[in-house]
Amino acid sequence: MQTTPTVTSPSSSSCPSLFFHPKLHNFSVGVTVPYRPRSMASLSGIGLGTPKAVMGSSSSSSVTENGVSTLIEYVGKGGIDAGDDLVLLIHHIQYACKRIAALVASPFNSSLAKQAAAPAGGADRDAPKPLDIVSNEIILSSLRNSGKVAVMASEEDDAPIWISDDGPFVVVTDPLDGSRNIDASIPTGTIFGIYNRLVELDHLPKEEKAQLNSLQSGTRLVAAGYVLYSSATIFCVSFGSGTHAFTLDHSTGDFILTHPSIKIPPRGQIYSVNDARYFDWPEGLRKYIDTIRQGKGKHPKKYSARYICSLVADLHRTLLYGGVAMNPRDHLRLVYEANPLSFLVEQAGGRGSDGKNRILSIQPVKLHQRLPLFLGSSEDMEELESYGNVQQKVNPGYEV
Repeated sequence: MQTTPTVTSPSSSSCPSLFFHPKLHNFSVGVTVPYRPRSMASLSGIGLGTPKAVMGSSSSSSVTENGVSTLIEYVGKGGIDAGDDLVLLIHHIQYACKRIAALVASPFNSSLAKQAAAPAGGADRDAPKPLDIVSNEIILSSLRNSGKVAVMASEEDDAPIWISDDGPFVVVTDPLDGSRNIDASIPTGTIFGIYNRLVELDHLPKEEKAQLNSLQSGTRLVAAGYVLYSSATIFCVSFGSGTHAFTLDHSTGDFILTHPSIKIPPRGQIYSVNDARYFDWPEGLRKYIDTIRQGKGKHPKKYSARYICSLVADLHRTLLYGGVAMNPRDHLRLVYEANPLSFLVEQAGGRGSDGKNRILSIQPVKLHQRLPLFLGSSEDMEELESYGNVQQKVNPGYEV
C-alpha cells in the first residue's frame, strides 16, 4: 500500500499552501522514509572523513566516508568552509526549496494555480500568482528562522523586507520562476543571490538601508544559485569558486553533489529564445540567428533551437551543453534574475550580458529594474555581441 504525504495549510495564511512535512516529504511505493536531520555540528562539516576527489572534481570537493558529498557538507568544513553563518543560511534555503519542490509536484497545486492572480504592486512588477505568493512566504519564513538575514528582496514584493538588525546577509530572490506554465508541468525554479550586509548603512532608516542593501552590484555577490524543479530537483550554486550542482536524493532528503565544477563548453550548438518574436527583433539579432542556424557563423555546424520558456530550465541546459539562452527584451530583472544567473555562468566559464555590457558590472538603480539578458558560452556570446543591435526595444502586439 502506498503511503500518501500529509498536506496541511496554516490557518493564519490568507492563501492556501502545501507545507513540506519533514518526515513524509520523500516516499516510494509501499514505504515512507523518515527524514533524518543532521546535527548542527555536522552542518558545518565537523567529523567528516578526509575529503577526496569525486567525479573528476578538484580535491576541494567534500566527500564523506561513503563516497557521497551533500550540499551542506560541501559548504561546511568538509568542503569549501564557507563559514558557519553561510552554512546555516544555505541549510535554510535548501529546506525552503524542498518545500517548494513538494508544492509544485503536489496534485493539489492545480487548484492554487487556477486561482485569480493578485493585482500587480507596481508598473515594474507582474501580477503575482497564488503559487508565487506561497513560495515567497516559504522562503521568507526560512530566512527569518535562519537568524542570518538582514534583508530579503523578492520579485513578489514591492519593497525589500527588513528582517534583522544583526543578520550578516542580504538575500535577493525570484521565488518561483516560470510559474505561469506550471499547469502544463513545465519545469520551474527558484533563483537567489546572497550579499553581505553593508554595515556602513546601519545608521540609516530601515526602509532606506533595506533598499540600498538590495541594490548592490552583482560583483559583490557572496553566493548565488538556482533550484530547478523538474524530473529531478537540482540545486545549482556558486560561492565564487566554481559552479556546482546537487541533486535531491528523495531517499534521504539530502542534496547530493552530482555535477562538481561545471564548465560550460566554450561553444555550443543550441540557441534558446522565443522565435515567435523574430520579426520584432532588431536587425543585428535577426542576422545572428539566421547565420548560426544556417551553419554560416564562426562555428561551421547548424545550430538548433531549444526553448522551454522557463529561464532556470533553459539556463540549466545551456550550462551543461553550451550555446546561448536569451531574452532580448527589457523583460528580466537585474536584481533577482540577471545578476545571480550571470554570477553562476561566469563561475562556470561563460558570460552574462545585456547585449552590450557585462551584467555584473551594471549598477542597479531600481529594485525591479528590467533589461535584456544573454547568457551562455564565451565564444557564442562573443560572436553574438559582435553583430551589435541585439537588444529588442519594441514589443508590438505583446504584453510587456
